[in-house]
Amino acid sequence: MENVWKRIKLCEFSVLLQNKMVFKDAVYAKAGRNHVTVKDVLGASKVFKNCKIVEVDVNSERLVLSTENSS
Repeated sequence: MENVWKRIKLCEFSVLLQNKMVFKDAVYAKAGRNHVTVKDVLGASKVFKNCKIVEVDVNSERLVLSTENSS
């Protein structure tokens, strides 16, 4: 019987801020009051202060952030 984990593909996102990739392979994102926290599958994390999530594109595996003061 084939191992089910071999068939599962995680959706790992590239995190973009001002059209630049600032974090790779994110599998977790949480929006706080004035920040966004992202983590990869190994548990490495980064906090983006004064940012918000403006787009999540699963097909392109992109998570787009914007600074709070930009439109």
